[in-house]
Amino acid sequence: MNIIRPIRTSDFTALYEIAEESGVGFTSLPVNDNLLAKKITRSEASFTKEVSSPKNESYLFVMQDSTTEAVVGTCGIEACVGIEDAFYHYHLGKVVHASRELNIHNTVEILTVCNDYSGISEICTLFLREPARQPNMGRFLSKVRFLFMAEHQHRFTDRVIAEMRGVSDENGRSPFWEWLEKHFFSMDFPTVDYLTGIGNKVFIAELMPKYPIYVNLLSQAAQAAIGKVHDKTKPALALLEKEG
Repeated sequence: MNIIRPIRTSDFTALYEIAEESGVGFTSLPVNDNLLAKKITRSEASFTKEVSSPKNESYLFVMQDSTTEAVVGTCGIEACVGIEDAFYHYHLGKVVHASRELNIHNTVEILTVCNDYSGISEICTLFLREPARQPNMGRFLSKVRFLFMAEHQHRFTDRVIAEMRGVSDENGRSPFWEWLEKHFFSMDFPTVDYLTGIGNKVFIAELMPKYPIYVNLLSQAAQAAIGKVHDKTKPALALLEKEG
C-alpha cells in the first residue's frame, strides 16, 4: 500500500534521487543539495504556519510505500508564484498587418514575455518513480494536491496554474530554446534549466528579447514545440485535463 504525506527532513536522500531521475526540463527539482534541503525546510515550515491568505508558502508531499518505506514519488503546491522570484512566461498572441489600399491582410502570431501569473497558486513537482508507475498511482499522487487545497482553501488563490515540462530530447536539447540560444542567450538548455531551478533568473530579464518575437521567424522545429509538452509529461497533462 502507498501513502502520501508531507515531506520531512529524513526524505532528503530520496528527494535528491528523484531530482536526478527527473532529468532536464524538470525545473522545480534541480540537482542541488543546498536548494533541495531548503525546499524541504520551507515545506515543513509552510505546513505548520498559521496562514490567513496565501503568500510564499510551499507544500511538498511524498508518496511512500508503507511496506518498504521507500519514497516512490513527489508532488507539490506553491501558494503564490512570482512573489520572491519573477515568474516569466511567453504569451502567444496575434498582430495584424494590413493595407486596405493594397488589399493585403496578414495575421501573424507573436510571443511576448509576461509576468501575468504572478500571485497565483501553482501545482507542481509531480514525479512518480519508475517502479511505482502502475495504474492509478499517478492519478492518486496528483489528486492529493486538489484534496489538500479543497480542505485548506484559505491557503491558496481561486485561480490555479500548472507549469508543464516542454519539449526536449533525451540529451536535453529543446528546439524552442535552441533558437533563443542562437540569437539571444548563448547558453544551452540544461544550463538555463538548472539556473532557473535554483532561482537564478536575473539573466532572463537581462538577455530575453525586449520586443515580441514573430513566430514565423522561428525554426519549424521551434514553432512545432510551442504549446506542446514533453512525452513523459503527457500522462500528467491528461490527468489535469480530466480534473478540468
